[in-house]
Amino acid sequence: MKNVLIINGHQRYAQIAEGNLTKIFIDTASEFLSAKGFDVKHSVVESNYDVKEELEKFAWADYFIVQYPVYWMGVPWITKKYIDEIFSAGVGTVTYENDGRSRSDASKRYGSGGLMQGKKYMLSLTYNCPTSEFDNKEGFFDGLSLDEANIATHKTFQFCGVEPMKTYSIHDIFKGDLDIETQKSKFKAILEENFL
Repeated sequence: MKNVLIINGHQRYAQIAEGNLTKIFIDTASEFLSAKGFDVKHSVVESNYDVKEELEKFAWADYFIVQYPVYWMGVPWITKKYIDEIFSAGVGTVTYENDGRSRSDASKRYGSGGLMQGKKYMLSLTYNCPTSEFDNKEGFFDGLSLDEANIATHKTFQFCGVEPMKTYSIHDIFKGDLDIETQKSKFKAILEENFL
């Protein structure tokens, strides 16, 4: 189990979100994993990807890193489009068989029909909001943790049988005092925890 697919979920907005931070984390992950003996492939949601080729990558991968900026409390719309197209096209072959339920077996539960059991995924998120907004009943997210606030993305992968690894996130990206080297060190520490 040494195959990693890194998905670039960035959507460009000129002068606001050029994709430079996303690129830094993707390059850091690629270099780190390659040095540790992993085979790495890439997907870019803001491209003319081929659905069949993407499904081949999903079948090949043992691990997924999904790197994206959080726009309006979720994935960029182009990332959602990618997920909808790829995951739906993989029904019965790569991503999921069905929703898991069975008319003949009431013990089978919704969300148990995934075909990607044994695979794992990691979310790596860039945020403008500060970390203080999570795990804080007075905060914007009403006490939700980082992972709880990103439940839709987590459940999408889990619906297909993929297990979560520790999430990385960087915050206050527009504040002006971002120490990228410190953040890269934190990111590498989580990569070490998740992959080694």
